[in-house]
Amino acid sequence: MTVFSAYSDDDILADLKAQVADGAVLTDQATLQKQSFNSNASGGDGSGLARAVVEVQSVADIQGVLKVARKYHLPVIPQTTATSTVIGSDGIAGGLILSTRKMAQILEISKDDSLAVVQPGVVNGDLDQAARKQGLFYAPDPASKPFSSIGGNVSTNAGGMSTVRYGATKDNVLGLKVVLADGRKVTLGGRTLKQAFGYDLTQLFVGAEGTLGIVYEITVKLMPIPLGTSIMGLAFFKDMAQLAQGVTAIRMSGVYPTMLEALDGNTIGALDKYEKTHYADKSGAMLIFRLDGSSDANIQVLKDLLAKYDAQDVQVTADEDEQAQLIQLRRDMLPAVFAGQNHLMEDMALPLSQLAPMMAYIQQVGHDLGVTIYTAGHAGDGNVHPTLVWPKDQPEVPGAVLEALRRIFWKTLELGGTISGEHAVGMMKNQWNQPELDDNVDYLQHQLKTLLDPMNLLNPKRKIN
Repeated sequence: MTVFSAYSDDDILADLKAQVADGAVLTDQATLQKQSFNSNASGGDGSGLARAVVEVQSVADIQGVLKVARKYHLPVIPQTTATSTVIGSDGIAGGLILSTRKMAQILEISKDDSLAVVQPGVVNGDLDQAARKQGLFYAPDPASKPFSSIGGNVSTNAGGMSTVRYGATKDNVLGLKVVLADGRKVTLGGRTLKQAFGYDLTQLFVGAEGTLGIVYEITVKLMPIPLGTSIMGLAFFKDMAQLAQGVTAIRMSGVYPTMLEALDGNTIGALDKYEKTHYADKSGAMLIFRLDGSSDANIQVLKDLLAKYDAQDVQVTADEDEQAQLIQLRRDMLPAVFAGQNHLMEDMALPLSQLAPMMAYIQQVGHDLGVTIYTAGHAGDGNVHPTLVWPKDQPEVPGAVLEALRRIFWKTLELGGTISGEHAVGMMKNQWNQPELDDNVDYLQHQLKTLLDPMNLLNPKRKIN
């Protein structure tokens, strides 16, 4: 079909450059290729090559990009460190990638108010390190903590290993400053720990995946570093179902664990190969646990519960270096599993009572369909990460892998869970809105999108479709 446009590419780019006074408009092929096709998700590479990557450095730059997008009807794809696992920030053909990577200042750390004010490009781990110098810490800790941005974490409502105690990103955001699709600036929430006035629009934008507005400033809670002894350890179980039963008991015991991370036998084997360890010799499932500010009584309750659920070879340490090694072991899980094979990693979340049945079901699906599945996750909050793999020399996702994933998703919904606990929706799961949400809520989601972005310019086809 012939497209007879009123404006040439040169016209559009000239206008864009005139509107971006502080940042940079990049159009070289190497940058466009890298930023358009950067998703960690297998089975898809986004929608196409972007027209330009705009590295904004001010609110005026953001408003300028959106002004150009409205004038020429161009999609805008928000991006920071581009670590999405669900094709949430890949390019769209002819669109504009709006990168806030260089808006990366920690604007304030207030010990008195227990909060920080940051720009979206600030890396999660960098904020945490800066806060710790003042006796505070930033709690959300996704596996991507060393390189993912606060802006991206807000976009996806990222969770992490300590969600069981401190909550996900949404539980740690106090306020946002946002540029809407029409260029208006809005301030949502603020600096208070409580706020009951008006509708809670702050939480509407947390997890919106850049589909409702461009976040340019974020106020987050900081926590005081706990007093007392912090301990970490390992425990080994017969299988993931038994581990899940033990985790549920620990979760309800009153010891308030900071971390309860589960790895199945396949995942332990991959880690052994990657780390040159021998954990897989011990059993079919591993639990990595942590208690912050723990007492001798809490530690004893934990040990008693592990024994009750037949945990073997329980190891406990208060040594900081050994604890750092255990955290790194958990973070190395993904590169260990991904090494040398194609993969699809998912992140369902289940009611705690349904965690054990789900673990058993995933194992059965893999057996029935002949699909290798590595299962791990944040067991303390019911978040399960099954990774389905297939040979590197097969670029297309095998039918058996898709069928296994379909069965796992439907079982998750049947058990009262959600098919996305923390990785968000992107383009990987945007066809599952109706099964997850039902007709009425699905329609309401589209009404909200239309109200705030009537031209459907902000990250179209992501989150909802």
